[in-house]
Amino acid sequence: MDKKKILICDDDAGIVDMAQLILEMNDFEAIGETNSLKLYDRIKTEHPDLIIIDLWMPVLSGDQILKRLKSDEHFKSIPVMAISASNDGYQIAMQAGANRFISKPFEMDEFVKAAHEMVAH
Repeated sequence: MDKKKILICDDDAGIVDMAQLILEMNDFEAIGETNSLKLYDRIKTEHPDLIIIDLWMPVLSGDQILKRLKSDEHFKSIPVMAISASNDGYQIAMQAGANRFISKPFEMDEFVKAAHEMVAH
Protein backbone atom coordinates (compact mmCIF):
# COMPACT_ATOMS: atom_id res chain seq x y z
CA MET A 1 0.00 0.00 0.00
CA ASP A 2 1.28 3.46 -0.87
CA LYS A 3 2.06 5.83 1.94
CA LYS A 4 -0.23 8.82 2.23
CA LYS A 5 1.56 12.06 1.40
CA ILE A 6 1.27 14.99 3.80
CA LEU A 7 2.55 18.49 3.04
CA ILE A 8 3.35 20.60 6.12
CA CYS A 9 3.80 24.37 5.91
CA ASP A 10 4.93 26.44 8.89
CA ASP A 11 7.41 29.31 8.99
CA ASP A 12 8.98 27.68 12.07
CA ALA A 13 11.46 25.09 10.75
CA GLY A 14 11.45 23.35 14.15
CA ILE A 15 7.71 22.68 13.90
CA VAL A 16 8.10 21.43 10.32
CA ASP A 17 10.98 19.11 11.28
CA MET A 18 9.12 17.74 14.30
CA ALA A 19 5.90 17.19 12.34
CA GLN A 20 7.80 15.44 9.53
CA LEU A 21 9.54 13.14 12.00
CA ILE A 22 6.31 12.26 13.82
CA LEU A 23 4.44 11.60 10.59
CA GLU A 24 7.24 9.52 9.05
CA MET A 25 7.42 7.43 12.24
CA ASN A 26 3.72 6.74 11.70
CA ASP A 27 4.11 5.53 8.11
CA PHE A 28 3.27 8.73 6.22
CA GLU A 29 5.34 10.41 3.54
CA ALA A 30 5.93 13.91 4.94
CA ILE A 31 7.10 16.92 2.97
CA GLY A 32 7.98 20.19 4.67
CA GLU A 33 7.84 23.78 3.46
CA THR A 34 8.73 26.87 5.50
CA ASN A 35 8.01 29.49 2.82
CA SER A 36 4.28 30.11 2.43
CA LEU A 37 4.89 31.76 -0.96
CA LYS A 38 6.14 28.43 -2.32
CA LEU A 39 3.30 26.33 -0.92
CA TYR A 40 0.87 26.60 -3.83
CA ASP A 41 3.54 25.41 -6.29
CA ARG A 42 4.51 22.57 -3.92
CA ILE A 43 0.88 21.46 -3.81
CA LYS A 44 0.78 21.40 -7.62
CA THR A 45 3.93 19.27 -7.88
CA GLU A 46 3.54 17.00 -4.82
CA HIS A 47 -0.22 16.22 -4.99
CA PRO A 48 -0.58 15.70 -1.21
CA ASP A 49 -3.35 13.67 0.41
CA LEU A 50 -3.41 16.17 3.30
CA ILE A 51 -2.10 19.68 3.88
CA ILE A 52 -1.14 20.86 7.36
CA ILE A 53 -0.77 24.62 7.51
CA ASP A 54 0.08 27.20 10.14
CA LEU A 55 -2.37 30.10 10.15
CA TRP A 56 0.12 32.83 11.04
CA MET A 57 3.02 33.06 8.64
CA PRO A 58 4.75 36.14 7.26
CA VAL A 59 3.86 37.51 3.81
CA LEU A 60 1.15 34.96 2.92
CA SER A 61 -0.86 33.69 5.88
CA GLY A 62 -2.40 30.26 6.23
CA ASP A 63 -5.95 31.57 6.09
CA GLN A 64 -5.19 33.37 2.79
CA ILE A 65 -3.79 30.14 1.35
CA LEU A 66 -6.78 28.17 2.64
CA LYS A 67 -9.27 30.51 0.98
CA ARG A 68 -7.38 30.23 -2.31
CA LEU A 69 -7.21 26.43 -2.13
CA LYS A 70 -10.88 26.02 -1.27
CA SER A 71 -11.91 28.23 -4.21
CA ASP A 72 -9.76 26.27 -6.70
CA GLU A 73 -11.52 23.36 -8.44
CA HIS A 74 -8.26 21.38 -8.61
CA PHE A 75 -7.44 21.61 -4.91
CA LYS A 76 -10.63 22.20 -2.95
CA SER A 77 -11.08 18.48 -2.23
CA ILE A 78 -7.68 18.17 -0.50
CA PRO A 79 -8.29 18.09 3.27
CA VAL A 80 -6.53 20.81 5.25
CA MET A 81 -5.60 20.77 8.94
CA ALA A 82 -4.83 24.23 10.29
CA ILE A 83 -2.52 24.67 13.28
CA SER A 84 -2.00 27.78 15.38
CA ALA A 85 -1.22 29.02 18.87
CA SER A 86 -3.69 31.88 18.40
CA ASN A 87 -6.71 32.12 20.72
CA ASP A 88 -9.04 32.72 17.77
CA GLY A 89 -7.32 30.19 15.51
CA TYR A 90 -10.24 27.75 15.40
CA GLN A 91 -12.72 30.37 14.25
CA ILE A 92 -10.33 31.80 11.63
CA ALA A 93 -9.42 28.33 10.34
CA MET A 94 -13.04 27.23 9.97
CA GLN A 95 -14.07 30.48 8.27
CA ALA A 96 -11.21 30.07 5.79
CA GLY A 97 -12.27 26.51 4.95
CA ALA A 98 -10.09 24.23 7.08
CA ASN A 99 -11.38 20.72 7.66
CA ARG A 100 -9.81 20.54 11.10
CA PHE A 101 -7.95 22.68 13.60
CA ILE A 102 -5.36 21.75 16.22
CA SER A 103 -3.93 24.21 18.74
CA LYS A 104 -0.17 24.57 19.16
CA PRO A 105 1.49 23.18 21.09
CA PHE A 106 -0.25 19.93 20.24
CA GLU A 107 -0.02 16.43 21.64
CA MET A 108 1.72 14.01 19.27
CA ASP A 109 -0.99 11.38 19.65
CA GLU A 110 -3.75 13.88 18.82
CA PHE A 111 -1.78 15.13 15.80
CA VAL A 112 -1.17 11.64 14.38
CA LYS A 113 -4.76 10.52 15.05
CA ALA A 114 -6.10 13.58 13.23
CA ALA A 115 -3.80 12.94 10.26
CA HIS A 116 -4.94 9.29 10.03
CA GLU A 117 -8.60 10.30 10.20
CA MET A 118 -8.20 12.99 7.56
CA VAL A 119 -6.48 10.78 4.96
CA ALA A 120 -8.91 7.90 5.52
CA HIS A 121 -11.64 9.62 3.48
